[in-house]
Amino acid sequence: MNKLRENQEFIEFRKARSNMLLSRKNQLLLEFSFWNEPVPRSGPNIYELRSYQLRPGTMIEWGNYWARAVRFRQDNNEAVGGFFSQIGQLYMVHHLWAYKDLQTREDIRNAAWHKHGWEELVYYTVPLIQEMESRIMIPLKTSPLQ
Repeated sequence: MNKLRENQEFIEFRKARSNMLLSRKNQLLLEFSFWNEPVPRSGPNIYELRSYQLRPGTMIEWGNYWARAVRFRQDNNEAVGGFFSQIGQLYMVHHLWAYKDLQTREDIRNAAWHKHGWEELVYYTVPLIQEMESRIMIPLKTSPLQ
């Protein structure tokens, strides 16, 4: 880190970035043990990051339901990873999904509703959520997730 502080290019980058940056927040995340570990993927893919702010005290219940729910979404290898906050905004959960395109995303998400048990898991997990957000992301060329 000390070498970065002395790197003129990095110093200029930080100055330029600070003019564009409105806010920043950091979280220390751990992965749920029932999700596969994220591995490099060939593309092209788009990624959906779904973030859930859970009600305090519901993390274990959420994890128990999603340990079963993630199995419904493994058929097409779209489940990339599931993470929860340890430091920063607590009771925050992030699910990362990979899709070939937006149409594939819609098709796969709709197909989950036809699987026996999915509706029940959604029914029990929705009340645990205070807030949720979905972001579609396109990987940079340097990302191991393409």
